[in-house]
Amino acid sequence: MSGLSPAAKPGILIASPQLRDPNFAGTVVLLWHHDSEGAMGAIVNRSTHVDMSAVTEQLAMPALPEPKAILFGGPVQQDNGYLVFSGPVDERMGWNPEPGVSITASQDVLEKVLGKGEPFLLCLGYSGWGPGQLEEEIEGGSWLYAEIDPALLFKVPLDERYEYALGLLGLNKNQIWMMGPISE
Repeated sequence: MSGLSPAAKPGILIASPQLRDPNFAGTVVLLWHHDSEGAMGAIVNRSTHVDMSAVTEQLAMPALPEPKAILFGGPVQQDNGYLVFSGPVDERMGWNPEPGVSITASQDVLEKVLGKGEPFLLCLGYSGWGPGQLEEEIEGGSWLYAEIDPALLFKVPLDERYEYALGLLGLNKNQIWMMGPISE
């Protein structure tokens, strides 16, 4: 395979309805980094059983006024947290894949975002692909690609994000049948 796929830039990956990998079935992934060395992102529509209150308590930060679930970002380094928020972040501390969408693992930024009451997602772990792996999975029919939509991340309820993401492409899950090898 030569070069990177059209999804070689940051975007939204939408799992094909036929994708059966238990880590990724029915998921929407915010892809924030993708180059010839691999790709990195986080699942943004699957919660964990951990509430933000556990994090704020552990970090001795003020509690949030309402309960907020922490998301399962992916199977890699699940003890690390990745903050997705709407303000910019210094490129030495994270990624700015789209205006109004930034990602960082910085506790200082988390404290600032919580203090300002900005919308955010906190993902435990991330989803990663080695060189050429994501391109092969896209070519094999496991993923659909869409541009980043901040509303998907910060306004759409968690349980509606998959259908919303498909809607960005003018589709619903009953209209898609991906051919090719789908991961088990």
